[in-house]
Amino acid sequence: MSVMDRRLIRETSFGLTTKLWQISWIYVVLLCALASVGYVALYSAAGGDPEPYASRHILRFGFGLTLMLSIALVDIRFIARMSWIAYAGGVVLLVLVLKMGHGAKGAQRWLDIGGMAWQPSELMKIALVLALAAWFHKASWERMGNPLFLIPPAIAVLIPVALILKEPNLGTAVITGVVGATIFVAAGLRWWKIALGLGAMAAALPIAYSHLHDYQRQRITTFLNPESDPLGAGYNIIQSKIALGSGGMWGKGFLEGTQGHLNFLPEKQTDFIFTMLAEEFGLVGSLALMALLLTLVLGGLLIALRCRHQFGRLVALGISMNFFMYILVNLAMVMGAIPVGGVPLPLVSHGGTAMITVMIGFGLLMSVHVHRDVEFGDGRDEF
Repeated sequence: MSVMDRRLIRETSFGLTTKLWQISWIYVVLLCALASVGYVALYSAAGGDPEPYASRHILRFGFGLTLMLSIALVDIRFIARMSWIAYAGGVVLLVLVLKMGHGAKGAQRWLDIGGMAWQPSELMKIALVLALAAWFHKASWERMGNPLFLIPPAIAVLIPVALILKEPNLGTAVITGVVGATIFVAAGLRWWKIALGLGAMAAALPIAYSHLHDYQRQRITTFLNPESDPLGAGYNIIQSKIALGSGGMWGKGFLEGTQGHLNFLPEKQTDFIFTMLAEEFGLVGSLALMALLLTLVLGGLLIALRCRHQFGRLVALGISMNFFMYILVNLAMVMGAIPVGGVPLPLVSHGGTAMITVMIGFGLLMSVHVHRDVEFGDGRDEF
């Protein structure tokens, strides 16, 4: 081995070591704490048994954590150059879902890759954040005022939203649109255009409602009056509210929740896992979990504020908003504030695709943090 080769190895090793030290390990600890809450909840959901949920959950988190730390070490400028490739790959996967994906409960949302069922719509949200951040990187105030400049990114948002609606998956489509809109606003979209867009959306609601599937309309009807069908469409939300209220201040105790363990509470290991935790640990436990989730969201926003380049700021903001939307939709759903939909509580609910997708997002967030001071140079780092 030549002297130059040994020097290159030493420099690479030193660089990786430095990056490892720059990772926000406090944030990593918080993620581990949230995953631990998920393990406890899934252990309880199985009646005090790590199988079949809790053991898989912790294995997936271990893999996701390794993936997150690996992505954190990747230069953010390389990630920027690969953004539109990732976006194109996400669109291809969404098309493949419609052509050859498999479905469940009336929806065709999953694609078998490597012996595992993946939900490409989850991956698409991350790819969309990267693509929009790359487009708006170094966009001047004047360019943001040019409608022609905004057409390509608007189309980039509408394509995945339309494909996800086609599956159909209304909840994920809405989250994807909100995440995309957040990037537009953060990049400097004029407020009058935001108001115009909100007005157009409000005007289009009656048309959108008329194109909903029957089960989606039923969800809205049930949301407005769940007692109209207490043993049918309204059963889930009624049982969820009973479990939430029965927990009281301190809860019934670990493994003592009657709604969950007597199987009155539906989907207790996925969509309604927060309700099961609330029944066993009460209001105090629920608030503690929400505080942990909020701390992770605020930590992501802080990373965005500390980043010196626009690409990193937009990526960190988009990832944080995606995580926040997971939380908002899931908690609002189980509390009866919005119609029931298939949105899990991240790092707590049972599910492979959501877990890996969230950890990929946090890997990008950590990469922004590690490379927050890098410069996108003249020409070589443009994309």
